[in-house]
Amino acid sequence: MKKIFEKNYDKIGILGGTFDPPHIGHVHISEIALKKLGLDCVIWLVTKQNPLKQKPYLSTDMRIKLSKSMIKNQKKFSVKYLDDLIKSKNTYDVLNYLKKNYKKIKLFLLIGADNMINLHQWNKWQKIPKLAKIVVFARLGYSTKALNSIAAKKLGKKDWMYINSKKINISSSLIRKF
Repeated sequence: MKKIFEKNYDKIGILGGTFDPPHIGHVHISEIALKKLGLDCVIWLVTKQNPLKQKPYLSTDMRIKLSKSMIKNQKKFSVKYLDDLIKSKNTYDVLNYLKKNYKKIKLFLLIGADNMINLHQWNKWQKIPKLAKIVVFARLGYSTKALNSIAAKKLGKKDWMYINSKKINISSSLIRKF
């Protein structure tokens, strides 16, 4: 087994995505998660391709490089790429791999409200709470839909939580337009 974590952690936040490109909104929710959830660290898991989105604009290597650059001053953040190691880009498979290899770690899956809306389309989405607590962060224009989504209604109250904090109106797709 390849060692993924440099230290022994108890509570880890996982922020997965294409990070095409990474931005201050990713940093913002990572910082909130550290404080509100008492996490030891937040791992940015860069994926080659989100199955529900178009092909990324930037290469995987460039997105990893930009992500590392963005968090270089954040002691409790790190960037990882696991798609090739675990032979999957699906969130469930990544979380399952981490839980099998780091049994004592408590995982928190950090997602934006926009992702909660489509969570029911994710591979094995109903099994994710067995591996990680889902933590949904408010996003401008998405909160009502997220709170009324299929996943919000079908998952148990103990499976996920909603954090309504200051919203930063930025997204990777908005940045790509410039």
